[in-house]
Amino acid sequence: MVREALAALLGLEPDIEVVAQVARGDDVVDAARTSGVDVALLDIEMPGLTGLEAAELLGRELPGVKVVILTTFGRPGYLRRAMEAGASAFLVKDAPAAQLADAVRRVLRGERVIDPTLAAAALAEGASPLTERERAVLRASADGSTNAEVARALCLSPGTVRNYLSTVIQKTGARNRAEAVRIAREKGWL
Repeated sequence: MVREALAALLGLEPDIEVVAQVARGDDVVDAARTSGVDVALLDIEMPGLTGLEAAELLGRELPGVKVVILTTFGRPGYLRRAMEAGASAFLVKDAPAAQLADAVRRVLRGERVIDPTLAAAALAEGASPLTERERAVLRASADGSTNAEVARALCLSPGTVRNYLSTVIQKTGARNRAEAVRIAREKGWL
């Protein structure tokens, strides 16, 4: 419903044409390729691939397509990860609709568009202290999987998983793995 409402709003703009809509992140590249889009509007949370993963894939497969991330998850860690994935814009959904259309136009002109409050928070917070491997281990353990299950899934030893989780808990200041997952998600590191 939200996707269709956004498409309808953007479709009212005289200089913007919505040429494709998909519900899943793993459909983004194919839709972009077949419809010839100039700008892809993605959410952080999408089934299949996240918006961040889809943005990164678009950058590799179709580098001419600009990416605008529009999300309810206005977290500094997500902003940083979106920029690293190649996004040209990052806006939160509570922004006025006119701001979204303006962002699309600005991105097409080669500008970067970032919610100013979120940009200031990202600068103040700094980068995620977690390495990519630490994030992968924490993400794999977020559903309550045991160290042995995470080890099998990531082709690691259980001792290595335990060491990564210990480091993650220390870096996040958490008391346990569940709290580390919560903190990392709140900060947009996962």
